[in-house]
Amino acid sequence: MMPELSHAKVKAEMELYEYDRVVKSVCRMCHGGCGVLVYVKDERVVRIAGDPDCPINRGTLCSKALAAPQLVHHPKRLTHPVKRVGPRGSGKWQRISWDEALDLIAERILTYKEKFGAESIVLGYGTGRENEAVIYRFANTLGTPNVLTAGHFCYGPRIATSLITCGGLPVVDYENRPRCIMVWGNNLVISNADEYKGAAFSEALGAGAKLIVVDPRLTRIASRADLWLQLRPGTDTALALGMANVIVSEGLYDREFVEKYVHGWEAFCERVKEYPPEKVSEITWVPAERIREAARLFATTKPAAIQWGVAIEQQVTCADNNRALLALLGITGNIDVPGGQVIFRPPKIRTVGEFAAHRLLPKEQAEKRLGGDRFRLASNFGVINPKCVWDAILYEKPYPVKMLFFISSNPLLTRANAREVYEALKRVDFMAVSDFFITPTAELADVVLPSATWLEMDYIADYWKRHGYILPRRKVIQVGECRSDHEMLNDLAKRVGLAEHWWDRFEDALDWILEPLGITWQEFKQMDYIRAEVRYRKYRERGFSTPTGKFELYSTLLEKWGYDPLPQYREPPESPYSTPELHAQYPYILISGARIPGLFHSEGRQIPWLRGLHPEPVVEIHPETAKKEGIEEGDWVVIESPRGKVRQRAKLFSGMDPRVVAVQHAWWFPEREEPGMGWDESNVNILTSNAYEDCNPAMGATSVRVLLCRIYPERRPR
Repeated sequence: MMPELSHAKVKAEMELYEYDRVVKSVCRMCHGGCGVLVYVKDERVVRIAGDPDCPINRGTLCSKALAAPQLVHHPKRLTHPVKRVGPRGSGKWQRISWDEALDLIAERILTYKEKFGAESIVLGYGTGRENEAVIYRFANTLGTPNVLTAGHFCYGPRIATSLITCGGLPVVDYENRPRCIMVWGNNLVISNADEYKGAAFSEALGAGAKLIVVDPRLTRIASRADLWLQLRPGTDTALALGMANVIVSEGLYDREFVEKYVHGWEAFCERVKEYPPEKVSEITWVPAERIREAARLFATTKPAAIQWGVAIEQQVTCADNNRALLALLGITGNIDVPGGQVIFRPPKIRTVGEFAAHRLLPKEQAEKRLGGDRFRLASNFGVINPKCVWDAILYEKPYPVKMLFFISSNPLLTRANAREVYEALKRVDFMAVSDFFITPTAELADVVLPSATWLEMDYIADYWKRHGYILPRRKVIQVGECRSDHEMLNDLAKRVGLAEHWWDRFEDALDWILEPLGITWQEFKQMDYIRAEVRYRKYRERGFSTPTGKFELYSTLLEKWGYDPLPQYREPPESPYSTPELHAQYPYILISGARIPGLFHSEGRQIPWLRGLHPEPVVEIHPETAKKEGIEEGDWVVIESPRGKVRQRAKLFSGMDPRVVAVQHAWWFPEREEPGMGWDESNVNILTSNAYEDCNPAMGATSVRVLLCRIYPERRPR
């Protein structure tokens, strides 16, 4: 039995359209969390609607969720395992059984582990389909410290920096209506990522919250802001420290919080003296008076919160960006207060960290983590910089990587310096991929497994998030031979001698996660959700979970690891100021990765409804720039950096500085029959750098958001 579907509208629709059943579940077309009603007819999903009872999205849905039936029943979807026939990239495949596929993968794992050590095997996932815990468990129990994720420059930096600053990720408490919201490099009415959904934000604005927006582009959110700070791309840390300068110098900080609960106040005050508004204005292009106005509004309008996202993490200043924003929250007393930024606790379950079994990775193996000695903050969080993997494949330094196993990941489109990624994927001894389709990355694999979508699996939704909720994701249908990554790894683990750390069936793992609550998965399936008790100002009772027990403006761990313990601004590796000679040849600042409604990174381009919204890759150009370069609306244009060139359609857009162009990311063309499916034609990561010196020193975040380029009509020879 499912939870009672009491809504008269649902019952009427079932009768009118003769649906067989309606199942409550939780979407995972992007980062997930939205409750849905799944309508089924003849064992096919025919409609998705928002669940008005779900506290996360309250019935609202985006275009990706609505188009989910076109994904799950796509005619070109991979529905059985295949192995490559012929050379890599030939596009020729042979159908095989699950037993043959897993036996082949297991044989390679055991061979490489014996000959080269478990560290020669790298597992990887992308932004994730809530499979991160099971992937880490497999890696840790196997003995490899190398899991290649997006975590070095997506969400992971927020967690890693929050842990060392205040012991947990502070999440905006929209439920208690912030009176001031500062949206920083985020567009949650479009992207709806991580813990947040646009509906709650919009309701807070409707209730009268003041709005500050920090963004180089005029987004929908920026257009309704009380203050829009149109900063130069890549200068976020300078702007945040400039605001802190105003708050400190004008005495607008929360004195009680600072005196009782902050570590490093004096040193922090000395650091922010280096960032007066006039100097920061020269760096950021934001007028000094607007910096002061924003700082005063944020510091004096309480409760206040900062809504930030991945845009500030894919820069050389990644960790400093996060720490500077955390500092603004801390010194204004907006941490763990109603309507501010709350460190929510999860329900009483076994956590993602417990499930991932990090404690089972031997210390001597953990010390072999690729890049661990260079990117200490990343290693502390269990993530690695991708170039470390490519180097280990191409040059066998510091040791050889012989096998890659990518699960829900398409690094050829989503990682910097795509041509180097391509060479590494071609050269690695063996590669397996689990995905919905044959992607450009999967095309280079030896074995490809058919992964189940969220509609074909049972799991605990939002298990990894920091908002305090868990929800049951219920399996609705079965498609072909597709299996969830969780079930697949549970099976594979037994084939490589790890049975003692795994389960007879994966439902037993869900029972194990829920056991501290005293319920089973079957019992949880009867519920709508569970939320942990919400408590505020927990630091008054037990301090913060940091080495000093305080909110660390001055990070003792970063100091221990040899980094600057205070946030500081670094000029982007390529900019008009850091590389003036290069700027003379490449006169525009290129920004990439703005979220596109309907597409989720490299996913969605096969889905008719979603591709219909975005038929072609688009580069936004200011009309003045377009006129100067002889570009007209709709022209195919070439965007070129020192590393290569790509083509996209020109869209004239006056909502950004004429010195900036904005390029869409992760473009490929699955409708094409030729090998590669156009992975290198419009892929912005042909242009980006992954050089170590261009990465964030502590987190290893690749600077894929800010670089220099030139742009010209495709028809004009260069």
